[in-house]
Amino acid sequence: SCDHYHRFKEDVSLMAQIGMTAYRFSISWPRVMPNGDGDLNEAGLVFYDALIDELLAHGIEPWVTLFHWDFPHALFLRGGWLNRSSSEWFAKYTKVIVDRFSDRVDHWTTINEPQCFIGMGHNIGSHAPGLNLSMEETLLAGHHALLAHGRSVQVIREFAKLPPTIGWTPAGSVYRPATDSLDDVNAAREATSGIYAGNFWNMRWWSDPVLLGHYPEEGLRVYGDAVPEVPASDFDIIKQPIDFYGCNLFQSTAVHRGKDQFPVAAELEVGCAMSLAGWAQAPESLYWGLRFIHELYELPIVVTENGCSTLDWISSDGSVHDSNRVDFITGNLLSLQRAMSEGFDVRGYFHSSLLDHFDWQHGYGHRYGLIFVDYSTQTRTLKDSAYCYKELIASNGQSLQRYLHDEDSPVPFVVKAAMRYIDSNISETFNVKTIAGHLNCHPDFLSRRFKQHTGVSLSAHIRSVRVAHARSLLRNPQIMIGAVADACGFSDHIHFGKVFKKEMGMTAGQYQKRFRSEGTQDLPPPIEISRDTRLS
Repeated sequence: SCDHYHRFKEDVSLMAQIGMTAYRFSISWPRVMPNGDGDLNEAGLVFYDALIDELLAHGIEPWVTLFHWDFPHALFLRGGWLNRSSSEWFAKYTKVIVDRFSDRVDHWTTINEPQCFIGMGHNIGSHAPGLNLSMEETLLAGHHALLAHGRSVQVIREFAKLPPTIGWTPAGSVYRPATDSLDDVNAAREATSGIYAGNFWNMRWWSDPVLLGHYPEEGLRVYGDAVPEVPASDFDIIKQPIDFYGCNLFQSTAVHRGKDQFPVAAELEVGCAMSLAGWAQAPESLYWGLRFIHELYELPIVVTENGCSTLDWISSDGSVHDSNRVDFITGNLLSLQRAMSEGFDVRGYFHSSLLDHFDWQHGYGHRYGLIFVDYSTQTRTLKDSAYCYKELIASNGQSLQRYLHDEDSPVPFVVKAAMRYIDSNISETFNVKTIAGHLNCHPDFLSRRFKQHTGVSLSAHIRSVRVAHARSLLRNPQIMIGAVADACGFSDHIHFGKVFKKEMGMTAGQYQKRFRSEGTQDLPPPIEISRDTRLS
């Protein structure tokens, strides 16, 4: 569609012109193994050799995704993902790729967005291979894809020549609060982590097995008899240590707490920002997505896809003025900046995409690229968004300050100092007055400045940080809840329980239960922890 196969040297040169330091691309399984499980296509491997070498020659780090939906037809005829052997086929393919490229590649992603190629491809039928399977068959195919992920990680760990950094990149719906009220924040959190009948577009059914080693109880209840019966040992394969969570995020839905206490989608405002794909655009989507993923899994995050589709064309001056994409990029990066300032471990960002291309669902009608492609001539033209992106990279994000809204400003010293104090003394009992005394300022002044800059009260932020620390500790099923309360600065354990439930919408015991599996039932009694426990 964009003829990258023949024009990759030109494309890498344009990446270097923009200032990119990393490039995420996928390897096509059928291109290198046409039958999926047999002879290799040397020409396909040579292409990726040349692409990787060209990237490295320009100082650009290759990030390889092993599966972005192109499945060998010969294996599809043998049952595809419905065949339990599919995970072994994928492991063999992984071994071929690792043997060939891991002397130059050290960043790997196994499987991209199983919600799409399983849910939309095998159940809804709107993506390839366009099937309308039953819920039972679709969940079975999904389980085999998760097995493929686990086996792939095992192969990379065992055979990679360079020390590997491995992640996986699911999709899933993100919901943002319609207002900054605690009720709406909790409603958005519940909706983001929720699993709904007849719907595969969620995070936890796919990521809990990968990161926690079991399917979520909510999913087992919702999907019921459709859940496949599989060996318990499968989860030992699926749950392999990985290094980052790949966040693919293009939109979110605003929700509020409904009258029946369930999350309810807020009505879209007339004339709200909308991508060509019909996705409402709100820059804060990325902040809330990163926040909720961090709360669920507390793994380093890389934003592996973030972009919007628009109608672009070359203007009479020879340029492509995609102001909507410029606004999307700067708004989302400001949102990412906010997440990082609040302590979320975000390691990188990839805009989606570099080039205009043929979209899986929308064909040539939707353009996502920083670079305009004239499909009749394959001529490349850098869009305004590419020049904006270049400036952002060169300034390491400092040029984002120009895009701040009037009410925004650099973080005041007292706000930074207050945040540092809270992080450093989380196991101690303190309040706003304590922090103000440490900073030699009046509590009212500190509270006012904090609220002006962050939009939340300082006392609410203290509670949020304490609960975040509690969540981290509660991931260990052996730790007693009372000890967690002490380690998070709560001398009153009953008060801790009330605060945790108000912030999280569930009790501390219910939260801790999520991290228990059948294998933990016979563990020794819960352990005590010291009051100054810290996470590394």
